[in-house]
Amino acid sequence: MPRALIALARRNFLDSRPLLGLVVVYNRGLVWACLRAGGLNAAALLMLALAACSGGGPQGGPMAGRGAAIPVLVAHAQRTTVPQELHGIGTVQAYSTVGVKAQVGGELIGVHFREGQEVSRGQLLFTIDPRPFEAALAQARANLAKTQAQAQLADADAKRWETMYKVHAASPQQYDQANSAAAALRANIAADQAAVKTAELNLQYTKIYSPLDGRAGNLNLNAGNVVKANSDTPMVVINQIKPIYVMFALPERDLPEIRRRLEIDNSLAVIANPPNEPDQNSMGVLTFIDNSVDPTTGTIQFKGTFPNRDERLWPGEFVDVSLTLGRQPNAVVVPAQAVQSGQNGSYVFVVRPDRTVRMQMVRTGVTLEGKTVIERGLDGGETVVTDGQMLLVPGARVQIKRGLETAQSAPS
Repeated sequence: MPRALIALARRNFLDSRPLLGLVVVYNRGLVWACLRAGGLNAAALLMLALAACSGGGPQGGPMAGRGAAIPVLVAHAQRTTVPQELHGIGTVQAYSTVGVKAQVGGELIGVHFREGQEVSRGQLLFTIDPRPFEAALAQARANLAKTQAQAQLADADAKRWETMYKVHAASPQQYDQANSAAAALRANIAADQAAVKTAELNLQYTKIYSPLDGRAGNLNLNAGNVVKANSDTPMVVINQIKPIYVMFALPERDLPEIRRRLEIDNSLAVIANPPNEPDQNSMGVLTFIDNSVDPTTGTIQFKGTFPNRDERLWPGEFVDVSLTLGRQPNAVVVPAQAVQSGQNGSYVFVVRPDRTVRMQMVRTGVTLEGKTVIERGLDGGETVVTDGQMLLVPGARVQIKRGLETAQSAPS
């Protein structure tokens, strides 16, 4: 260490006035270069500090000066089969959505489910007071019976007038009037029968059943309220979530490849998982491609269908989506943390047999489950550095460690 800097530090250390300091590493020791307020400026201090670091020792830092090995973690570049995937963000949609509405009006006297409950197709949900509709049905049936009795009398009169007409005891006009009256009553019977069917339907509508298997949402009407027929607001909304849809968009440039793969394989696998559960994949198949590209975004909509038996996917949530186009055999993969970015592109540090490293430029592909595909630059079998790259330069010697314990015990 230069004696002038030591003397300067000692002189200022004994002074009680405020000091300006800078710590510099010099070999294995520390130099504290101090300046009194109003003394040398910061630039002069920095020059003294740099002189202390560089004087008396070889360049390249303490490890390079002593030729010490830099501790690193490593992994092997492997050849394996990886899936070819396209990634996007999707939205979960219910397979079917039904807003349950009343078809007849009246007092709601029964709610037979709980909000959020899973309901089955045909399960009774609501009951509307049936008494007015029972009375309407009884009246319709009575009208039908009355009309049927009148029709029987009219038919008998028509037959009598026909007999009298044949023996010239009645005029043609009287004969025609009798037949017309009988036909009119027969038409009235048909109208009354339709009225009875309408009354029966209205009575059936007082009991509202679930049209599908699904999960009930928020209940908008409770027992005691008066229900309006075909109201704008549904009484409850039921979503079918087993199976379920996932809608996602991909760039239009991927459409030709997707269609080509569909011609080879009628079903392409789709993987979806919520962002907070990256390891919990839900498997589905591609079932829909939109018939046009969105000109504002340059993307096209796709839809995947998922069994969703575990109900991991929920309508309205965002999920990460992967569309698998196929599998790439014999691909070179390395841990994702081994790939570094520089001014000239991506690179990795490869460990030579003599425990020195070289920088290898690479072209990367997709990253799946922490593994990055190397499309060019590695042949497989190389040893690459996965931790400690910040201390490395081409040609540096390394010490392969198995964990943090080795790194803490390694010489500094």
